[in-house]
Amino acid sequence: QVQLAESGGGLVQAGGSLRLSCAASGIIFSDNVMGWYRQAPGKQRDLVARITPGASTSYADSVKGRFTISRDNSKSTIYLQMDSLKPEDTAVYYCNAVHLRLAHHPDLGSWGQGTQVTVSS
Repeated sequence: QVQLAESGGGLVQAGGSLRLSCAASGIIFSDNVMGWYRQAPGKQRDLVARITPGASTSYADSVKGRFTISRDNSKSTIYLQMDSLKPEDTAVYYCNAVHLRLAHHPDLGSWGQGTQVTVSS
């Protein structure tokens, strides 16, 4: 059974930083593209950042230069370092794991329960 356990969310002032973690179990971590998505109230869930098994990364334009995704294959964990946070970053952040063969279909992968990030102005 796949489990993705997110942690690290919370309340922070604009300009501050947070680091999210997602620990995976029940998958062959090194075969999976891992990603962070976020969903604000009344909006769709959008990609924030993804990282391939080979550590290639991609980011939404809105977070480039502020957020950094990384992975530790020895711990089956990914991280999202979020700096210079803005109120518009407020959302529930979800971890996603999808096998490399299905990399273009993250909805066919597994999702964590989400962690709330709130940025106050």
